[in-house]
Amino acid sequence: MDVVQAVYLRSSIRQFLPDPVDDDTLRSLLEDAARAPSGGNVQPWRIYVVNGESMGRLQAHLATQPAAGAPEYDIYPPDLWEPYRTNRFAIGEEMYSLLGIAREDKDGRRRQFARNEEFFGAPAGLFCFIDRRLGRPQWADLGMFLQTLMLLAVERGLATCAQEFWSLRHGAVSSFVQAPPEEMLFCGMAIGYADASAPVNALRSTRMPLDQWARFV
Repeated sequence: MDVVQAVYLRSSIRQFLPDPVDDDTLRSLLEDAARAPSGGNVQPWRIYVVNGESMGRLQAHLATQPAAGAPEYDIYPPDLWEPYRTNRFAIGEEMYSLLGIAREDKDGRRRQFARNEEFFGAPAGLFCFIDRRLGRPQWADLGMFLQTLMLLAVERGLATCAQEFWSLRHGAVSSFVQAPPEEMLFCGMAIGYADASAPVNALRSTRMPLDQWARFV
C-alpha cells in the first residue's frame, strides 16, 4: 500500500468489530508513528493506551464519575462562520442520515453521541495528552503525530476514529490513567477493526474544491 492509498482509505469509523488488537501491534504502531515531525524534535505527544482488561476497568471508572462537562479548550470557535459552519453541519447530517436518526430525534442523537464513550465498540483506545505549558506550534505537532498514526493503522488493516469528545471527560480520564496535572487531555482515539456491515461506516466526507482554499501566487 502506498501513502496516497492510505490517505483515501482512512476514514472515521463509528462501529467496530469486537476482535481484539494485541498490545504488540499497538506498540509497533506507536513506535512507527513517533517518526512524525515536530518542531525542534520536541515530540510533545503523551499517549496512554487502554486495551483488553483495562478497557473494562475504564468503563467501570467512567460510570462512577460526573457526567461530561466543559472541555479545557474550545473544540470549535464560538459562532463558527462560513464555510466552516456548513462543512461541519453537512457531515453531521450525512452521518445521522446513514444511521436513520432524524433531525427531530434528539434522544437518538444523544444516544449516538454517547457511543463515543464506548469507543464505538472498539477493543482498544488511545488517550492523547499534551503538556499545558506548550504552545500552539506543539499542538500542530501533535496533530501530525495523530495523522501519521491513523495512516499507519490503515496500512496494518486497522481502523480509527479520532475523538475530541474525550476532552469533555478530561477529569475522569486523567484520574484513570493517572496523568500528571501538567498534562492536558487533547483527544482520544478508537482503534480496532471496522465493521464493514455497519451503514455508518459508509460515510465519506466531502472536501472543498482546491480553488476555494488554495491560491498559486
